[in-house]
Amino acid sequence: MPALAGHSAVIADEGLHARRMALAGPSGLRGLIHNRRVFAIAIFASFGGLLYGYNQGVFSGVLTMPSFGAKMGSYVTDSGKKGWLTAILELGAYFGALFNGYISDQIGRKRSIIGATIIFCIGVIVQAAAQGPQAVMGGRFITGLGVGSLSMAVPMYNAELAPPEVRGSLVALQQLSICFGILVSFWIDYGTNYIGGTGSTQSEASWRVPLALQLAPALVLGVGMIFMPFSPRWLMNQGREEEALQVLCRVRGLPPTHELIRIEFLEVKAQSMFEKETQREMFPNLQGGGWISNLKLEMHGYLSLITTRSLFRRVAVACLIMFFQQWTGINAVLYYAPTIFQNLGLSGNTISLLATGVVGIAMFLATIPAVIWIDSLGRKPVLVIGALGMASCHLIIAILSGLYEDNWPAHTGAGWGAVVMVWLFVIHFGYSWGPCAWIVVAEVFPLGVRSKGISLGASSNWMNNFIVGQVTPTMLTHMRFGTYIFFGSLTFLGAMYVLFLVPETKSLTLEEMDLLFQDKSGISSQDRERQDRINREIGLDAAMKGLGSGEMEMPGYASEKGNALHQENISPSHSNV
Repeated sequence: MPALAGHSAVIADEGLHARRMALAGPSGLRGLIHNRRVFAIAIFASFGGLLYGYNQGVFSGVLTMPSFGAKMGSYVTDSGKKGWLTAILELGAYFGALFNGYISDQIGRKRSIIGATIIFCIGVIVQAAAQGPQAVMGGRFITGLGVGSLSMAVPMYNAELAPPEVRGSLVALQQLSICFGILVSFWIDYGTNYIGGTGSTQSEASWRVPLALQLAPALVLGVGMIFMPFSPRWLMNQGREEEALQVLCRVRGLPPTHELIRIEFLEVKAQSMFEKETQREMFPNLQGGGWISNLKLEMHGYLSLITTRSLFRRVAVACLIMFFQQWTGINAVLYYAPTIFQNLGLSGNTISLLATGVVGIAMFLATIPAVIWIDSLGRKPVLVIGALGMASCHLIIAILSGLYEDNWPAHTGAGWGAVVMVWLFVIHFGYSWGPCAWIVVAEVFPLGVRSKGISLGASSNWMNNFIVGQVTPTMLTHMRFGTYIFFGSLTFLGAMYVLFLVPETKSLTLEEMDLLFQDKSGISSQDRERQDRINREIGLDAAMKGLGSGEMEMPGYASEKGNALHQENISPSHSNV
């Protein structure tokens, strides 16, 4: 029996890939300028990352403010309750990311981003108006639902709009946006910390204002997404071929008869047709179109991620990449940076907040090279080098802490050395595991199960994030410098995992990912016949044979000027999808 989504209809021809590479534009900064339309859309969609980054960073500073501590009581002084107050957002994000896999398939990536923004705003209002720890926890859980949904929808939306030569850069924009949110939040915390004074006279506005400010970028994102295009790949999967082609032409800035547009359109169409035909064959009794049938098909889609070998390998890559990203200890540093700096010998809340602000600057600046060069360098080498750099920083901090933590005032040089290692740690994370982990997760899954697969990868990120946030205060209290040895060891294991078990994904289209994950020996003759037949029916075979002609007539388009729709061929009612 053929797999539900394990074998794509498209892959297969190295000549087609070589031709596309020859036609493709530049990567890096030149590529972003060349693809300025999709670049602008991706920048705007990445406001979702800014929301997460700001929320993540702002709370680390709020936790140390005297007025917040007076309002929250034992939820700030007790390490267990403090862990829950911090980590409840990640628990909400876990559920948000998991459920949005289904939602974004049903209503589209664009609408799911808008819906997630509304949920985020509700949570922010509850937090900013909170009169006790229970309201803060409830608001952070609701905010987490929105953040988690955005964390899987935005990278997927950017990846499905992007051409392969700049896909890594465009998906990395989310991480750059996260870093910018963290950067801004740290310095807003530093400024509002002075409202009413820095001691017992501090006003509640010092923490309510930075929490409420999250509403501004959220409203911009929610309203602005109304005017953004739908994902062309989602449109194709819905049978809306005309719109899919129009979006591709608009974001690429090319006419419908251009060879690059023709190749991309036919590849996406072939994959969609193959997966739907396979689905009809496997589940003929679930093709009625009712909501119960659709729900059962969605559940079978999730099941295929586990039962189909090539898909399960992708799930393993996505979930383990996110596991290792979180257990680098990055969010332990971001959430508890002021506390960590105080433990490393920096005295006074203001000084520790100042050092925390440098964390935001360092990570933001370090992410910029990833946006520019990730599509040239590739994902694997950047991930490996970054992990080894972070592991080294953890080790040095552990050594310095083990030697001097009992008397930091007498060893201020060692204390500042440890602080510098924290800054260097976030620099290594900023150019490597920050952006690259999300890039890999966003691009490895085939169309039919992409949102489901990304939701599993994102939910892995958030569950591990939740655990890290929960255990870090206790680890810092009881394990002390052993905390850094623990994180450093897992970071080194992450480097080895990527080096030996994760394939390189740069330069391939989303439809070509099967080249990396396909278990070719397991493709049945029936699958091969279906694949070949679909390629012939839609003209992909002809495109392969006619390579090099520059501009070619798109099936369903009149040749004059390349712009007149030929309704008989391009209409969804004739698409066989």
